[in-house]
Amino acid sequence: MMKKMISWNVNGLRACVQKGFLEYFKEADADIFCIQESKLQEGQIELPLEGYHQYWNYAKKKGYSGTAVFSKEEPLSVSYGIGIEEHDQEGRVITLEFDTYYLVTVYTPNSQNELARLPYRMTWEEAFLAYLKGLEKNKPVIFCGDLNVAHKEIDLKNPKTNRKNAGFTDEEREKFSQILENGFIDTYRYFYPEQEGVYSWWSYRFRAREKNAGWRIDYFCVSECLKDRLVDARIHTEITGSDHCPVELQIEV
Repeated sequence: MMKKMISWNVNGLRACVQKGFLEYFKEADADIFCIQESKLQEGQIELPLEGYHQYWNYAKKKGYSGTAVFSKEEPLSVSYGIGIEEHDQEGRVITLEFDTYYLVTVYTPNSQNELARLPYRMTWEEAFLAYLKGLEKNKPVIFCGDLNVAHKEIDLKNPKTNRKNAGFTDEEREKFSQILENGFIDTYRYFYPEQEGVYSWWSYRFRAREKNAGWRIDYFCVSECLKDRLVDARIHTEITGSDHCPVELQIEV
């Protein structure tokens, strides 16, 4: 059965709701809809999403990070975090188990200004990849979210001037390469290996979106064994409401 999946860093869900989130959600009619950076605590919002099961993971710190998944199909099981206390304080991961696959949404830590959090980011990356490979021993994995890295120079407008900035350091790019080397597929590049100028995030500064000075840092990745089931991958640059736009995967599962 073909499934339509969407992932969107909403950069504050309450603000995004004021900018058309519910209208887009209804129009998209996805089977699974994942969000990152909800910036919520439990009870701060009620979403009228009829026909969907809702799963939320909140950061301990108020107004920070956070993820959610909305699914038409009820999963067999749901887990929050990756099972390591050090990495599970910020509401960054939710895993839904279905009959034939796992769906994971993730909001990867940002390395921040002056790369203050890069060392932590490296330990996170290793732990998260190990988590994915552990799941994969049972069944294939689809994971999506804001991975806070532009992998190749083709994935951002200004690679040369951003070479040592958060999201485009050699270290972060190498960690994403390791994910691919460990048997995962970047679905957008699978379908559009040479596509330039299509991004999923633009700074709010310097009229970046207007100039399309963006970065592709939001992804759907799948286990190699799902390659023949891929139907399409899309980046919905036309959708506003956040500094990110939604990304989409169509897959037979």
